[in-house]
Amino acid sequence: MPTLRQVKKRIRSVISTRQITKAMEMVAAAKLRKAQMKIMQVRPYSEKLDHILVHLSASASGELMHPFFAAREVKKQTLVLLTSDRGLCGSFNSNLIGRANAWLADKAPENTELVLVGRKGYDFFKRRPWTIVKTFSDWGGNLDYDKAREVVDLLTNRFLNGETDEIKLIYTQFLSTTRYKITEATYLPVERPVVDEQKAATQDYIFEPSPEAIFTDLMPRYAYTKLITVLADSFASEHGTRMIAMGAATKNAGEMIDTLTLQYNKARQAAITKELLDIVGGAEALSG
Repeated sequence: MPTLRQVKKRIRSVISTRQITKAMEMVAAAKLRKAQMKIMQVRPYSEKLDHILVHLSASASGELMHPFFAAREVKKQTLVLLTSDRGLCGSFNSNLIGRANAWLADKAPENTELVLVGRKGYDFFKRRPWTIVKTFSDWGGNLDYDKAREVVDLLTNRFLNGETDEIKLIYTQFLSTTRYKITEATYLPVERPVVDEQKAATQDYIFEPSPEAIFTDLMPRYAYTKLITVLADSFASEHGTRMIAMGAATKNAGEMIDTLTLQYNKARQAAITKELLDIVGGAEALSG
């Protein structure tokens, strides 16, 4: 049975841990609010680009000739996995890695490569047979537009150069503060927009200088915006799960403190009772 000093020392240790987890919960909540603001800024722009792409596709005569639409036989695939740089965020990373493993289960290592965003994904896959093209880490849970541009340039260049035929994304989509969904999406080739023929017949656009020139300018922006949206979702989900995990840890620490305090009080009362019995017993022995 632990001594009073050991129990008291453990109570102080748990109190310190609770202070740390409470501080981490508050930091994660502050970062989550900023990440939500980023999503609110990015999503309308992304949705508007989708809307423009559909309308231009409906009005452009002939086939869409931009290379980002080129669907070819898939001989080489690239998986982009978005995890966090740090832990202490519940099952955020383990769920993503599990989904990636499920996707890779029927793939051949020589025909599949990985681009990893976040250190946790790299820590898992660096000892496994999959080829890691590049790892982008040290984001700090914040959206870095310059680093995002590096990711986009790497992916689009590999696709345009024929080094890969298809690029898939696995990330966590942010739905609300307590709801997230692991999502698998095709990054390249871009899926051809679904055109409503009846609406297309009523629309009449004049293209200047030409549809090809417009798509040449639009599609790189589309690819960049799509990745920015995915990164914003991923970071917001990371901060949300960390806030929830640290909140649960703080609550558990409080319950443990209550249990240890009760244990300490019981042990102290037992020690006092024992001392009283020794005193009474000694006094009776002397008087007898």
